[in-house]
Amino acid sequence: MHTTRMGLVTPRCAGLTVVDQASASGRTFGWLPRTRIWPTIEGVSADWHEIPGPAPTPPNGNLDDIAAAGGLHTFQLDLHERHGPVARFELPNARVVSVADPELLAATSMINQRPQELFEFLSPLFEAGNLQTIGEAEHVPWRRLLLSALGNHRSHEAHFDAFTRMTLELADRWAAQTGEVALQEDLSELSLRLICEYALGGDLGSSRRTSAAFRDLIAEYVARQYGLPSALGAEGAAEALAYVRETVTQVLNSRPRGSGLMGMLAESGWDPARIRDTVLVVVMAGYHTSGVAVSWALHLLAGHPEIAGRLRDEVDGVLGDRPAPSYDDLKALDYLDRVVKESMRRYPPGPYAARELAQDTEIGGYRVQAGTTLMYPIWAIHLNPAQWPDPERFDPDRFTPAASERRAKFAFIPFGFGPRSCEGAALAMAEIKLVVAVLVKRFEFTPVPGHVVTPVERFVLWARDDIRMTLTSRG
Repeated sequence: MHTTRMGLVTPRCAGLTVVDQASASGRTFGWLPRTRIWPTIEGVSADWHEIPGPAPTPPNGNLDDIAAAGGLHTFQLDLHERHGPVARFELPNARVVSVADPELLAATSMINQRPQELFEFLSPLFEAGNLQTIGEAEHVPWRRLLLSALGNHRSHEAHFDAFTRMTLELADRWAAQTGEVALQEDLSELSLRLICEYALGGDLGSSRRTSAAFRDLIAEYVARQYGLPSALGAEGAAEALAYVRETVTQVLNSRPRGSGLMGMLAESGWDPARIRDTVLVVVMAGYHTSGVAVSWALHLLAGHPEIAGRLRDEVDGVLGDRPAPSYDDLKALDYLDRVVKESMRRYPPGPYAARELAQDTEIGGYRVQAGTTLMYPIWAIHLNPAQWPDPERFDPDRFTPAASERRAKFAFIPFGFGPRSCEGAALAMAEIKLVVAVLVKRFEFTPVPGHVVTPVERFVLWARDDIRMTLTSRG
């Protein structure tokens, strides 16, 4: 059996049909995935245990294996390295099939149902039902409103000056301080300010306290879900949740409706609890994605000075003496776009996605029964050597137009895919590019000697003990 570290078993070892088939576009695939959705399936194994995977330990399934691996994100890397692109594991009261081959994702890409059990740990956040798992009938109009509010490029441009001001404030603070900088702590606080400016028209109370409350709450709920050590304890979690809810309520009661998200929510006719829940989930998602993505990009750039130099040359060439790009400048920063995408390939902010099958489905030659939880391990998909040769190498030129054209549609899914993908993806990309451009123009980043950066799951791909750097101003 041939494997690559953090990669996948080669297709012939995974029991899939090996072919050398050129498509009409000239692309060549290493294997032909067999994925169909049929009411009944003949000639396909219906035996759960024929799907490769580790033996569970009742009654907790593979929770001990997940804890031993350090979290679901690293467990799934090992799962697919050992068992191939389609593998099974078990959680308490749930059977899971994990699919790490992007060619096998297409047939299930339009499923609009998430498994209740997998996202139950987030239920305490919500007052009017878990927005991560609401059914399709509720989700479609809810998503339509968020796409209108968060995906509006004119609105992105209108807020860009405020985003720039906040980013330059952070850069000025870093320039004035001595010693180490904790990237994820400071950048998550910045991304919280950015999403609150965009969605709510201003800060959400104390940015640092609110950022810490979100971070600690998610860590606590993830720990409960997978039997990991408690982050806050029951009393601390209750206090943090009460603070977050009270802060959201105060903001909603004090801000004008406006024409953006606040105005749309005011006109939605939704229950006040659903409106508060929507604000909370938008803020939580925005807080997580941008800051974490920027921190991993700076981490990778610090370890690859030749790539960092090439990026600085582009930024300097486009910006000249200006400290920050304009919204229109983002279109001209082509290498920046590639750097951000390659960073999100190596360290996707959300390391997995999940759906629930509504009917029996064949995936890679295995019959998967209705009601099964499907998981898409985004980190493993982004490290699949069939799509990404030498997958651990940091190479932004993987995202030239020619290179991107040769890859499968779902080989790169940092914001998920299908009807449950991130509604704020375009907004997040604008924020991430702005912040990276400002910071690489202003500073050179040097990792703190002896500080080990270890990815851990906090619903997003966080770093244990943060990512610590020393900064040198470029003058």
